[in-house]
Amino acid sequence: MRTLLAMLTVVAIGCGPATEDKAAAAPPAAPPKPDTFKVKFETSKGDFVMLVDRAWAPRGAERFHQLVKEGYYDDVRFFRVIPGFMAQFGIHGDPAKNKIWSENSFKDDPVLKSNVRGWVSFATRGPNTRTTQIFINFANNAMLDRQGFSPFAQVVEGMDVVDKLYSGYGEGAPKGRGPDQGKIQSEGNAYLKAHFGELDYVKTARLME
Repeated sequence: MRTLLAMLTVVAIGCGPATEDKAAAAPPAAPPKPDTFKVKFETSKGDFVMLVDRAWAPRGAERFHQLVKEGYYDDVRFFRVIPGFMAQFGIHGDPAKNKIWSENSFKDDPVLKSNVRGWVSFATRGPNTRTTQIFINFANNAMLDRQGFSPFAQVVEGMDVVDKLYSGYGEGAPKGRGPDQGKIQSEGNAYLKAHFGELDYVKTARLME
């Protein structure tokens, strides 16, 4: 009996400090995310700024904030630039990193704003397939609203820079002579640098204070 009591006492003492250590190691609560924020894009053609408002498309705003915060868009090419239509980008230059995010789709938002000049939406392959690719509208593309493309941001500074992005390759393969998205995903920037060296690109994309 004395031996059993001694064993129980040791067990109780051993559990006490472990519980306290675990509580002390708990991470602090994450700071609240802003309802609106701006992102500055430094590109090979100059700088532009996007304004994001969660009220426009909360899921899209949340994913975009996450991607920018981790530097996802750095060194990413504008691989599909079609004058009078839009400029598309968002496939990471590192195939391994792109693969992780391309398999992490998120649900659609209701379309509350319109795809007119300067507004920004996520590209999709169908319902609830948004991942990382986004596009900036060059013109009034309101027909995209009916297809479920929900704008989450607006270019508020530097739209003239967006207008100057290299568009010489036109539509992507196989419809046009531009980059093949499948090869961008599997080979990354190495493929683009070797065959589409004129493409403009994002140097950095950072949240503004």
